[in-house]
Amino acid sequence: MPIISEVSDHDEGVEVSLAAAPMTFPCEAIPYLLSTLDALIILMASLFGGFIYHWSTGTPIPELSAYFALGLIASFIHVVKLSGRGYFDFESAAKPTVEIVEVLVSWFTTGLMLAFFAFLLKIGESFSRGSFLIFLASAPIGLLAVRKFAKVLIARGIARGAIGRRNMVLLGNQAELDSLEQRDLLAFFGAGEVNRFYLSADSDPLVQKCSDAKTLELVADFIRRNNTAEILLALPWVDVARIELIRDQIKSLPVSAKLLPDAQIRTLTNYASSAHQRVVSVEIQRAPLNAIERVVKRAIDLSIRALALIFFSPLMAIRALAIKLDGDGPIIFLQHMKGFNGRQFVMFKFRTMTVQENGDVITQATRNDPRVTRIGKLLRAASIDELPQLLNVLRGEMSLVGPRPHALAHDNYFENLLQDYAFRHHVKPGMTGWSQVNGLRGATPSVDLIARRVKMDLWYINNWSLWLDIQILIKTLFEVLRKRNAF
Repeated sequence: MPIISEVSDHDEGVEVSLAAAPMTFPCEAIPYLLSTLDALIILMASLFGGFIYHWSTGTPIPELSAYFALGLIASFIHVVKLSGRGYFDFESAAKPTVEIVEVLVSWFTTGLMLAFFAFLLKIGESFSRGSFLIFLASAPIGLLAVRKFAKVLIARGIARGAIGRRNMVLLGNQAELDSLEQRDLLAFFGAGEVNRFYLSADSDPLVQKCSDAKTLELVADFIRRNNTAEILLALPWVDVARIELIRDQIKSLPVSAKLLPDAQIRTLTNYASSAHQRVVSVEIQRAPLNAIERVVKRAIDLSIRALALIFFSPLMAIRALAIKLDGDGPIIFLQHMKGFNGRQFVMFKFRTMTVQENGDVITQATRNDPRVTRIGKLLRAASIDELPQLLNVLRGEMSLVGPRPHALAHDNYFENLLQDYAFRHHVKPGMTGWSQVNGLRGATPSVDLIARRVKMDLWYINNWSLWLDIQILIKTLFEVLRKRNAF
C-alpha cells in the first residue's frame, strides 16, 4: 500500500506516515454486514427446513409464518452469542482461518435452547421434527460457507486497499513501529496498513518531549478531522514516562486508547497463529459511549427536541418580543463554546444582559447583577433564556443532557487549572446535566466549586445510561421550579 512519509511542513523530529490509498468500504460496517448475513442464512434455513421436509414427504406444506418466527428467534440468539465473543469484529473476520468449532458450538447450543423453549411453552406441535432437524443441519453449512466466502472477499479487499482501518491511528516510536510485521498488523487491525504517527527518536529528553508534543497535536487534529475512534500505542512498556505524557495529552480526545504488546512481549506469544485468540492490549483511556449508545442518545435528543419546540414555540416568540421591547440589542446572544472533542461552536441564548461579553475576559453573572435586564431577570430565573439551545441540539452541537458548556475564556482557564477538566469534552455538552440537578448550577466563583462540578460531570460520563438521562430531564423540571442558584 502506498505510504506518504515525512510531511514536509512539520518540524524536524516529527515524522508522520499516513495510508494514502483510497478506501471505498469502511471496516466499521463489516460487523453489521456479517451479523446481518448470518441472520439471513438462519432465517432462510428455517424456511427451507419447513418447506423441503413437507415437499419431500408429500404432505401439505404448512403456513411458513411459524418457521419465519423460529428463524428470527434463532438468528437473534446465535448473533448475540457470537457478538459477545468478538466473532463479527473486523479483526476476527480478517483472519484466514474459518472458526468451525466456534460456529458449530454456538449453533447447536442455540438449537438446544430452541428445543427447550418449545418443550417448556408447549409449542413443539407447530413444527415437525423432520423440518427442525433439516433446519439444524442446513444452517451451520450455510453459516460456514458464508464465513469462508466473506473471509476471501475481505482478504482481497485488504490486499487491494479497498478495505482498511480508517477509524484508528497507530502512534509509536520508530523501533516499535518498524518491528510490526504484516502478521502483526493483520492480528491487531485486520489490515495491511493503518494511519501511522512516529514519535521522536532524539536522545535528548527535552527535545524529545517537545517533538512528541508537536506530534500529539498532529494526532489530535487528525482525529478531530477524520472522526477517529481509537488510538493504538506501539511503545516499549518500560517507557512509563512517555506513556504518561501521551495519556495526559490525549485526555481531551473522546477516543479509546490502547497500549499494544511491545516487541519483547510479542516474542513470548504466538497470538497471530490462532484465529480464536484475542490480542492482549492495555486500555489506558476508555471511549465514553459506543456507536449504539450515541445513536440512541441522538434519537432521544431529536425526539424530545421536536416536542419541546412545538410546546415552547409560543413562549419563545413572546419572550423574543419582550426582549426587543425592553431595550436596544439583539434578541439572541451568541457565545463561543467548546463542545464534543474540543470543537468550538456558537451557542444560542436569549439576551438577558446589557453586555455581550464573548472575548478573553468574561465576568460571570452574580446575584442582583446590575448588568441583567428587567426581562433578563425573569428569563434567567425560569431558565427560559436557555431554550434557543434547542437549535444547537438540532444541529448536533449539543445534547439535551450532558456537561454544561462554559465560555471559551472560562473553559481554557479551568482546563489549565484542573487535570481532569478536559474529560468533559468526551461527550456533547448538554442543556442540563447531572451537576445542575444536584445543586451545582450557576456561577463557579471558586476552584472547589468547579472541581465539584467536574467530578459530577465525569461521574455522568462514566455511568451514562438512557434511564440516567431520563432521570436528569425529570429532575430538571423540579430544579427549574425551585429556582436554585438561578440569577
